[in-house]
Amino acid sequence: MRVLIIGGSGFLGTELVRLATAAGHETAATFATTRPDAASKVTWHALDVRDPARVARVISDVAASVVINASSGKPDWAVTADGAVRVAMATAEQGCRLVHVSSDAVFSVARVHYDETCFPDPITPYGAAKAAAETAVRLFVPSATVARTSLIIGHGRSVHERAVHALAAGTRDGVLFTDDIRCPVHVEDLAAALLELALSDAAGVFHLAGPDALSRYDLGLLIAQRDGLDAARLPAGRRADTPLPGPLDVRLDSCATQERLRTKLRGAREFLRRDGRGIHGSRE
Repeated sequence: MRVLIIGGSGFLGTELVRLATAAGHETAATFATTRPDAASKVTWHALDVRDPARVARVISDVAASVVINASSGKPDWAVTADGAVRVAMATAEQGCRLVHVSSDAVFSVARVHYDETCFPDPITPYGAAKAAAETAVRLFVPSATVARTSLIIGHGRSVHERAVHALAAGTRDGVLFTDDIRCPVHVEDLAAALLELALSDAAGVFHLAGPDALSRYDLGLLIAQRDGLDAARLPAGRRADTPLPGPLDVRLDSCATQERLRTKLRGAREFLRRDGRGIHGSRE
């Protein structure tokens, strides 16, 4: 199968590329600014999703069986919303399957627990852009998979892991919030689940998050324990005491999705065990 990974040079995209090539799929991927080190099994394409002609050309030239859109422009509407619309329109025109990666940012704190049937109710620009992208994807490609996820952790390279190390070393200011709660997922599990969905005919909304609901501070403690850091050096604070916008407690309920997957979505308490299996843990 030929797979095209939009955003293949990012944290999640890199893992998707690795797993797709390891599984023997003919793999193409895109990068926005810096071309990754050349790999013989991967064909790389420069792509700015703000350029509609370029989006259409890359998707047409690759002629993939499935496109996985793992790109993100954070609150940049032109990338996160409009870019996703362009990818959806181009995949619809080419008749290929689409898996779109979304986020728990599409939710507020109205419910705390959100399953796959919940409609978006974003309260941040990023959440609004992701919600708009979801709507466009489902409109232009009704057979597409929309996969919402949460904090992505793994291999020490995630934003949160790097922040924990910097805070413990005293090289950056800030605190880890005790009231900002999410359901972290390991990047290996997430990438494997996305590829599993990509190779299926599953359509609609799916939740790909771990079963453990943790504050960013508690997650930081687990990371510190795994990596041998001095957890006492991690500063704690409450997001509610800051002017930062956004929901505090958002817990993706992935139970319905997990029942349909072979890939196990491990909780952070499992994949961050100090014995090291959390970094390269097995999936059941």
